[in-house]
Amino acid sequence: MSVAVVTDSTAYLPPSVKTALSVVPLTVVINGVEGAEGVDVTPAEVARALGGRRVSVSTSRPSPAAFAAVYQRLLDNGASAVVSVHLSEQLSGTIDAARLAAAEVGPAVSVVDAKSTGMGLGFPALAASAAADAGADAEEVGRAAVETADRTSTLFYVDTLEFLRRGGRINAASALLGTALSVKPILNMVDGGIVLRDKVRTASRGLARLVDLAVEAAGDADVDLAVHHLDRAERAEELAATLTERLGDRLHDCYVTEVGAAVAAHVGPGLASVVVHRRP
Repeated sequence: MSVAVVTDSTAYLPPSVKTALSVVPLTVVINGVEGAEGVDVTPAEVARALGGRRVSVSTSRPSPAAFAAVYQRLLDNGASAVVSVHLSEQLSGTIDAARLAAAEVGPAVSVVDAKSTGMGLGFPALAASAAADAGADAEEVGRAAVETADRTSTLFYVDTLEFLRRGGRINAASALLGTALSVKPILNMVDGGIVLRDKVRTASRGLARLVDLAVEAAGDADVDLAVHHLDRAERAEELAATLTERLGDRLHDCYVTEVGAAVAAHVGPGLASVVVHRRP
């Protein structure tokens, strides 16, 4: 019997990638109206809401019961075990809900913190799924996710820190920048938390620096890339083209996707992100 792999809706997997992953959605709340990410609420709706006055946008984790229902269904359908791979516990309570559900369902379920989000979560989840498809046991599937997460770097640029500040997601970066919210920051994920990597004064410099940092993160390795955006598809395509040229034959897969509603709620329009997965 095979191991089943579960992730959450913030993995933002490209539609072109066919996988048997089960995805549990986060909840997005716009002016008190709740909806499931990727089902009821779109990133475009969040972007419009964030641009309006007197509009509140927030997110909440899936319930432990939602996870437990998915785990139990997979086990009842013949899975020998379940490995559940999720976004950083420093960004969301999602993984806590998954752990509570795993404790309820039993030892057949294990939970992995990918210490990132977007394809920083997606690459580890896909690696776990590939290992499961190859017949690996639960321990090996979990290890594939952890090792892939360790080889993955998530960098991102935002037009303003205001939305991250509102959601309490910037922590160390907030302390470093103080009230200078007009700078154009480049941030990255370090041990599951958001850390300021650099700051510039213009968007064009920010995007150029994002490319340089992504190439630096790639090192000498062969890599896969994901380029995320929110309401800036042209910007993302330009980033992908520049990185394709810079990395040459070392670049294998390159995905361009818009982030979903949950991450959109915390970064705001203008996000550009590059996720670098260094192949073993």
